[in-house]
Order: sequence, then structure tokens, then C-alpha cells
Amino acid sequence: MNRIATSALKALRLLPRALLILMLLAAPVLAVPMMRADTGSIIEAPTPKKAGIGFVLLVSLQRG
Repeated sequence: MNRIATSALKALRLLPRALLILMLLAAPVLAVPMMRADTGSIIEAPTPKKAGIGFVLLVSLQRG
């Protein structure tokens, strides 16, 4: 019974340290989805209007 009790006490002593290390390792992994969810700070350029002049220019250059 003494062996079981000493091994259980060793495990209980290591448990807070293991949880702290686990939290430190998991924090960056859990922070990535939070950063991706924040789309308010992304500034996108307006999309240019498509005039369709490229196809007309291509056809006219092939005929000439």
C-alpha cells in the first residue's frame, strides 16, 4: 500500500506542473482561430470593374 501511496503522491505533485506546461503549449494554438475570426481589421481594396476590353483587343489583333 505504501508504494501505491508514494506513486500517487508523486503523480499529484507533478500534475500542476504538467497542467501549466500544457496550457503554455496550447495557448498559441487556441489563439490562432481567435485572430482569424476578427475580420474587422482587414482592409480590402475595391475590385476593379471588368470592362471586357481584353477579349476585343485579342480578337482585333488576330485579324490584323
